[in-house]
Amino acid sequence: MPRQARLDVPGALHHIMVRGINKTDIFKDDQDRNLFLDRLGRNVEEGKCSVYAWVLMTNHVHILFKSGKEGISGVMRKLLTWYAQYFNRRHSRTGHLFENRYKSILCDEDNYLLALVRYIHLNPIRAGIVSTIEELDRYPWSGHQTLIGKAKHPWMDIESVLSQYGGTRRSALRDYRRFMMAGAAQGTIRELTGGGLTRSQGGWSQVVAMRRRGQKEEYDQRILGGGEFVNKILKDTEDRHLRQLKHKRAGKTLQKIIEEECRRSGINPLELQGGGKRRAVSGTRSMIAKRGRDELGLSAAAIARRLGVCTSAITKAIDRREKDEES
Repeated sequence: MPRQARLDVPGALHHIMVRGINKTDIFKDDQDRNLFLDRLGRNVEEGKCSVYAWVLMTNHVHILFKSGKEGISGVMRKLLTWYAQYFNRRHSRTGHLFENRYKSILCDEDNYLLALVRYIHLNPIRAGIVSTIEELDRYPWSGHQTLIGKAKHPWMDIESVLSQYGGTRRSALRDYRRFMMAGAAQGTIRELTGGGLTRSQGGWSQVVAMRRRGQKEEYDQRILGGGEFVNKILKDTEDRHLRQLKHKRAGKTLQKIIEEECRRSGINPLELQGGGKRRAVSGTRSMIAKRGRDELGLSAAAIARRLGVCTSAITKAIDRREKDEES
């Protein structure tokens, strides 16, 4: 059965799992880990994402983040491509480093955020790397240490996590630690690593009970959340894809968008694609970039290649356009 397309919904909470191919180690030492985190931070900030939790294990990684307006694909592609090339070069190896496809579960933030943060940050205890929460406090390769203020990763959004507990920062930290300690002995919670009906309902017994009551629930293997949440995500995704498909079937291409916007603004396409920085040129480029993303579903990288600028320039151009439209 073919795999379903990944749900790359901008502004959604995603639980990302990356594993070494055939359980291969993807980190050999602290240099590898530090460089992975440095690149993750840069890509996350560029993509305007919010990271809530993360952990680096020997042969796999968990990241919990809310994607920016460009979605998750660009951030993860750049991160994993760069790191695989770096790792192979440094450790004199060839071939694939990661499994062919990282796993991404789109999650209901309102109902699962805190449970996922705890599950991800408790990985070192479940794996026997550390034994207690106090030891986890000193473990440098998870976001737990950053949340409690013993490490600094500016790209991690600790305030959004702590605000879930309410009260002062001090009381929020106390409640977070209590929550972590309460979960330390739970072991593996399979429903937090995937989607589908059984996971979203919290186990097969809940599904059976629901069916005995005659209840039906929409579900999707790519989504961790109840039926109402699943319906909303699928509808939003379908609507966006249908709009893009309509444009493509009508013969819309990025080149045609470029020609339309250049005619409208009186800009020479050669100046536009030559990296011109006049205000009128920048404004036209930002409109083209936004239309390319919204109407055709193109990535910032694909648009950047066509316009002869770097990917970050396109990301910033789209951001400027959206701010202008909101003001």
